[in-house]
Amino acid sequence: MENFDLGSFTGGWFVGDFSPTLLPTEEFEVAVKSYAAGAHEQRHLHKIATELTVIVNGRVRMNGEEYGSGSIIRINPGEDTDFEALTDVTTVVVKTPCAKNDKYLI
Repeated sequence: MENFDLGSFTGGWFVGDFSPTLLPTEEFEVAVKSYAAGAHEQRHLHKIATELTVIVNGRVRMNGEEYGSGSIIRINPGEDTDFEALTDVTTVVVKTPCAKNDKYLI
C-alpha cells in the first residue's frame, strides 16, 4: 500500500493522461477539488469529454440551479456550464475520456 498527498497533484487532478498522476490513462480523469465560498469557474464546455461532478459537501450553483451534498451533475459534450461555490465546497470530478485541451471558455 502506498500513501499520497492530494496537494501534490495539480488542481486536485490525480488520475489521467497528465503529470503528475497516480494512474496514467487516456480513458478518464479524476479530481478532488475544494473551493472557498464565492469561488467560481468561468462558463465553459468540453467538446469531447463527459463530466460528472459530485458535490461531496457544501452548495454550488451551476447554470442557475443550486445543488448540495450528494448531488451528481452530468454535463455532456457540447453542453456549457459555469460554477459558483455558495459555501465552502468539496467536489469529485470525473471526465471521460481524458481529452487534453478540451476546455473551451465561453
